[in-house]
Amino acid sequence: MTLDQMKPGNECRIKRLMIHDQLGQRLLDMGVYPGLTLKVIRNAPLEDPMEVCLGGFFVSLRHDEAKYVEVSLS
Repeated sequence: MTLDQMKPGNECRIKRLMIHDQLGQRLLDMGVYPGLTLKVIRNAPLEDPMEVCLGGFFVSLRHDEAKYVEVSLS
């Protein structure tokens, strides 16, 4: 399952990042890394972007970025 498939209110653990280029580095710089537990807070009215809580910080991700983050429900 990938992060873009998660609904608001779901909590999950990041299993791996499935991208290794500049976008992968950007996600790592924002604090998105394997082993981290996050919570999906909300989707924008037109579903993009989504807001997630990562270790006490709120981050907005586009769904086309979130599809590269493999997660498991926790």
